[in-house]
Amino acid sequence: MTRDAIVVGAGVIGLTTAVVLAEAGRHVEVRSRERPAETTSAVAGGLWWPYRIEPREAVTAWALESFRQLSRLADRPDETGVRLVDGTYACTEREERGGWAAGVPGLRPAAGGELPAGYGHGVRARTPLVDMPAYLGYLERRFAAAGGTVVHRAVGDLAEAGRAAPLVVNCTGLGARDLVPDPAVHPVQGQVVVVENPGVSEWLAAENRATGEILNVFPQPYGVVLGGTAREHVWDRTPSPGTARAIISRCARVDPRLAGARVLAHRVGLRPARSPARLEAGRLPGGARLVHNYGHGGAGVTVSWGCALAAAWLADGDGSGEGPVSPGRAE
Repeated sequence: MTRDAIVVGAGVIGLTTAVVLAEAGRHVEVRSRERPAETTSAVAGGLWWPYRIEPREAVTAWALESFRQLSRLADRPDETGVRLVDGTYACTEREERGGWAAGVPGLRPAAGGELPAGYGHGVRARTPLVDMPAYLGYLERRFAAAGGTVVHRAVGDLAEAGRAAPLVVNCTGLGARDLVPDPAVHPVQGQVVVVENPGVSEWLAAENRATGEILNVFPQPYGVVLGGTAREHVWDRTPSPGTARAIISRCARVDPRLAGARVLAHRVGLRPARSPARLEAGRLPGGARLVHNYGHGGAGVTVSWGCALAAAWLADGDGSGEGPVSPGRAE
C-alpha cells in the first residue's frame, strides 16, 4: 500500500492526528520508538482542562473542539475510556479564564463551601475525564479500522520520512527538541501516585499561585490519580518517595479518606512544553509537506482533537513556506 502520510509519534496528539487523516481517506502510517502505552500520554491524569498552554486564542478553539469530541465519546465509556465527571478547579488567587470557559456547559463559580480549605476562588464544571491507557487503546483500534498502521521504530530524520510519503506530521512532543531540532520545547516533570479509590466520585484540581504547588485528585476506573508536580526543565523520570509522600499528604488534607488508601502505582511523566505550542506547516527537502503539531505541555488530551483537525487542514494547504495555523475549526 502506498503511504499518503507518515505521522511521527504515538502519543495522544499523534494518534488523534492519525485518526483524523485516515478517516479522511488517506493511507496513514504512524512511526514511533514507543508504543502508545509507553508514551507520556499514558501517564497523564486525563482531565480535560486548558492547563498552561498558549496561544490563548487558538487554545480556545482547539480545546472546545476537543471538548465536543470527547463529550460524544463519553456516551460509550466502556469502549472509549471517556466519562463526563463533575469537579472543582480551585485557586488561591482570582484568575482570568480564557474564552474557552464560556463554551463549557454549566461552568459556574464555586461557592465557598465547595472549595477546599486555603483556596479562595474556583469554578465547578462537568468535564471529560479520560482513562488514558484505555483511551489510547481505543484510538489505536479506531485508527486500524480506518486502514492505518503503526510501526514501532525510531525516526532519526524527518527528511527520511519525507522520502517515504508526501506528507509528514511531526507529533513527537519532547522528541522534537532533538528531531527538528527545537530547543524551545522542554520537559515539565509531573509525578503522580495512584491509590485505591476510597469513594471519591468527583475530580479536584487546585493550584497555589504563591508557591506553585498543584493538587490533583482524579478518580479513574483503575484507582484515584493523586498529583502532582510541575518541575520545569527536569528530565528525571524516577519517582521520588519523598515527593510521593508529600502528594498523598496534600491530597489527604482535602479528603482525609485518601490518607490510608493503598498505593497501587507511582508514575512520572515529562510534559512536552513549548510557548507557544507549535502547529504550522512547511516543506522538507525533496518537496514533502511537513506539519508540526507538538509542544502542548500538560494539555495534550485537552487540545488533541482541535489540533488534529487543524493539522489536517494544514496538510491540505498550498505548502508555501511556514506559518501559524488558523485557530478556526478545520472540518
